[in-house]
Amino acid sequence: MNILVFGYRFDLRTLDANGPEDEEGIKRAAGVVHKMIDDEVKEGIASNKIVIGGFSQGGALAIYSALTYTKPLAGVMALSCWLPLNKTFPEAAVGNLDTPFLQCHGDCDPIVPYKWGQKTASIMKSFLKNTEFKTYSGLMHASSNEVRILILCFQKCYSFSPVGTCLIIVSFFCFFRKWKT
Repeated sequence: MNILVFGYRFDLRTLDANGPEDEEGIKRAAGVVHKMIDDEVKEGIASNKIVIGGFSQGGALAIYSALTYTKPLAGVMALSCWLPLNKTFPEAAVGNLDTPFLQCHGDCDPIVPYKWGQKTASIMKSFLKNTEFKTYSGLMHASSNEVRILILCFQKCYSFSPVGTCLIIVSFFCFFRKWKT
């Protein structure tokens, strides 16, 4: 399995749910994710064998990128996050309506409030066919071992086989790695 980790972010102008969002930056960042997926497809990996996921802002970008990408993906995993530009959905969703989405959130998260995760789950359930929201009691906003947790959660929930696949992890941190396992 190829695992790609990259950091690309958009501005968080406020932590207020009703505050302004960086629409241009969100769309630009999603374009970077779309290009990474397209690059993997050019290398011979079918888009429906690519899983994207992330934590916090990376999870938000993973969800948004999948919903605005026209080719089918294998799945999306998102930890402690929200749906950016959520007021534009479901109209903005152009793809991956049948793709499995796994969203996990701690109920004690002081950074991305649990209610944001719940709201995202509610919005997604209104138009996605295969979405699951998991609550973790007592969990705050933590990302240790996020890649391992994402892979294990997705494999457990969706019987996902890593053979011949690519996992793209969208991270807040500014680095890019590609692993072959």
